[in-house]
Amino acid sequence: MFDELRNPLLRYVLSFGLSPQDGEEIIQEVFLSLFRHLRDGKPRSNLRGWTFRVAHNLGLKRRLANRKTVEYGGETQFDPEPDPEEQLSNRQRQERLRAVVGALPEGDRRCLYLRAEGLRYREIAEVLEISLGAVALSLQRSLKRLSRIDGR
Repeated sequence: MFDELRNPLLRYVLSFGLSPQDGEEIIQEVFLSLFRHLRDGKPRSNLRGWTFRVAHNLGLKRRLANRKTVEYGGETQFDPEPDPEEQLSNRQRQERLRAVVGALPEGDRRCLYLRAEGLRYREIAEVLEISLGAVALSLQRSLKRLSRIDGR
């Protein structure tokens, strides 16, 4: 389970604007909490959603403690094949999309990040403690903004 969830959890907590070191510490705390949860015989249903919820809470606490702002931490990666014009166009498109994602309300941004990590709507609702309808509305609103900027 660690091998499967470590990278998605790390990407998610880094989206809070935390340093990689903070992210690694949070991941360790998440899996320590998971160990305790299982050892104590607590429910084993939807452990993936449970780990994201724990990571979410720990990430918020750490961000508050660090008093940092949330930023989108993704790196721009290019296909080595495109010519310089295509690279520039790709870079500009990614910058526009990042700006839109960065301007989204925090709740919408969280829903989008969790969906990008492959969580289902119901799991996102559990992680963020919001209704299923709120998840659907948030994702619809976010994707509409992204598609409007992207022109697709």
